[in-house]
Amino acid sequence: MSATVVLNPDREKSLKRRHPWVFASAVASLKGKCRSGDTVDVVSATGEWLGRGAYSPESQIRVRMWTFNQSESIDNGFFLRRIDQALRLRQRLFADRDTNSFRLIASESDGLPGITIDVYNTVAVVQLLSAGGEKHRNKIVWALNKLLPELAVFERSDVDVRKKEGLEPVVQVLSGEPEKQVTITENGLNILVDIEQGHKTGFYLDQRDSRAAAGRYAKGATVLNCFSYTGTFSCYALQGGATHVTNVDVSEPALALARKHLEMNGLDTARCDMVNQDVFQVLRQYYEQKNQFDMVILDPPKFVDSKASLPRASRGYKDINMYGIHAVKPGGLLFTFSCSGLMPADLFQKIVADAALDAGRTIKIIERLSQASDHPVIGSYPEGHYLKGLICEVTD
Repeated sequence: MSATVVLNPDREKSLKRRHPWVFASAVASLKGKCRSGDTVDVVSATGEWLGRGAYSPESQIRVRMWTFNQSESIDNGFFLRRIDQALRLRQRLFADRDTNSFRLIASESDGLPGITIDVYNTVAVVQLLSAGGEKHRNKIVWALNKLLPELAVFERSDVDVRKKEGLEPVVQVLSGEPEKQVTITENGLNILVDIEQGHKTGFYLDQRDSRAAAGRYAKGATVLNCFSYTGTFSCYALQGGATHVTNVDVSEPALALARKHLEMNGLDTARCDMVNQDVFQVLRQYYEQKNQFDMVILDPPKFVDSKASLPRASRGYKDINMYGIHAVKPGGLLFTFSCSGLMPADLFQKIVADAALDAGRTIKIIERLSQASDHPVIGSYPEGHYLKGLICEVTD
């Protein structure tokens, strides 16, 4: 028999709307014995069964819901069904595209809270950020081996957020013999992904559509790619006809991989500069030098770690966008992004608009960008929408 979490009065509304989280403040009591990651039933204060989830005694998110179906057990078959359903959607999304890498499991939005699985050509990279994911690691690997037997499985559970679940970082091979660097194809471009040392699970698959958009707008343009990482925005831009691109990043290894990406795709390395400096410093230098580009791409790392950090992060976004706008020639384009889930889309738009006012420029939003379609957002979990992007024409 599983243990039972009893909620405080009037705290069942979110679960009835199938939101996948139960916060510690909503819990009245725990009936029965339960260890971290164990499956618990969740009931209202009046005893009404609401759902079944993974218990996490050290997290503010005390239960992450697996199912709202009382007859569904959390066994091997459960993980097989969830991953199979997600795989069928991805096969539809990429059936006719020259892309062999995608997000297979987008955590809560694919019914597996705290679990991310990215497929990079020959390797599935698993990231387990919740006590429930940690508990059922073997079932997840079993299901992957069953559905995608040709793939090796590698784990990159080395994210700080695991500490909130009382978990230590883990990086390990789970099955097969994965290559440490995997060559993937994305919209026909070849990209080298470092699954062991790269950001997140190795690469930013969520920006696939945004990179393609940059390629569409780049013909004849000079492009400044800030926080360029391994330079894939620049590869799309050069393939799209950009006359010159400049990659700016603090990481020399990332820029070295950016050079390799140019060579792998037969792109002219003479049309690309690599600037190994802090982006904020470089943008200030360009402002002082009145150095401008036809297209500026701002894709910074996550600035918002908590609601308390939102005001500070907002100032950071405003500063970087003001200098980014200064760097755009009149009539040129700004591509600007926030990957912070706690940054509301309307606030981000206001920050960019205010940055334009401070820069004495006018922006015209011509396109809104979001995470790629293999990063879906389930209707009951709007928090799944984290990546916001704007393409703006900048004029004086």
